[in-house]
Amino acid sequence: MRYDRHQSRRTFISTLIAGASTMGTFLSSPSFASTSSSGGERKFVPVMLTPFTDKLEIDFDGLSRLIDFYIAHGAKGFFANCASSEMYALTNDERLALVSHVVQRIGGRYPIVATGSFGDTIEEKADFTKRMYDTGVDAVVFITSHFAAREESDDVLKSNFEKYLHATAPIPLGTYECPSPYKRLLSPELLQQLVATGRLIYHKDTALDQEKVGAKLEAIRGSRLEFYDAHTPNTLYSLRKGARGMSCIAGNFYPEIFAWMCRHFSDEGRVQDAEWLQTELTRADRIISGGYSLSAKYFLNKRGLRLTINSRTKRMPLTSEQCAALDQLAVDVSGWSERLGIG
Repeated sequence: MRYDRHQSRRTFISTLIAGASTMGTFLSSPSFASTSSSGGERKFVPVMLTPFTDKLEIDFDGLSRLIDFYIAHGAKGFFANCASSEMYALTNDERLALVSHVVQRIGGRYPIVATGSFGDTIEEKADFTKRMYDTGVDAVVFITSHFAAREESDDVLKSNFEKYLHATAPIPLGTYECPSPYKRLLSPELLQQLVATGRLIYHKDTALDQEKVGAKLEAIRGSRLEFYDAHTPNTLYSLRKGARGMSCIAGNFYPEIFAWMCRHFSDEGRVQDAEWLQTELTRADRIISGGYSLSAKYFLNKRGLRLTINSRTKRMPLTSEQCAALDQLAVDVSGWSERLGIG
């Protein structure tokens, strides 16, 4: 077992009662763990697609091109093996191979997280988490709905979280309110308790409701946890409320637009541009969600990325109407970039 590979340069607490103040400076490479959740650089973090060959095998050459595209268009971190990656349609070996390739291609330039809470029991989830951490990621993400049935209370969820954190210590972790197998939102109180363990450095939020998002951001204010909103219509609101950045599916179409928003959300000289852009992003979100992730691969091909437009989970091809809407959106995005001065 090699999951302790970073212990010489990272210091983590191993009990649930230790505070985040014990963390110190535990990462020497670029990291999601910031000094404070309310300050510092805002980042766009793509929820990575998985390119496939015509035989529906992982297309690692296409994956390399995709990584290079993300970086060239402003990504500052990566979420691999997530819902957009079709993680539930991959085997464990494929999940590990996919993430290992991402880690090798990025080569320490940017931080990476990846989902690892797969398995029927806490022990199995912990074991795979260790295997995922061994790929070289900065943190392993666990899916909230993997730890309690829909009808079970937050007390059950918290108890299972405690067992999992104990079994995976001292691995740094992230949380993901993935809609599958069902969406399990964390309350501000439970998120705050998890942050107090000192183990969490990344959170992908899917609450959608701005009031709930704001309450969570307030609960983690001043902590090291980096909060990323998954909901494009929340972009400007969340950034202004203190979110570390965005991690949304729309970034698989036009990552440079979210990179621009992360740079200019608080720029007094670009207020009108930012608010106009938010309106455009919200409108476009209805277009890109149809047939996703095929829609993303179709759009990226229009941008010259050469990906096979297929999926293990989406069997129906895009309709002519969906393609026409995406074609027009490509024209619109070019206009956005021109107005914003994005080269």
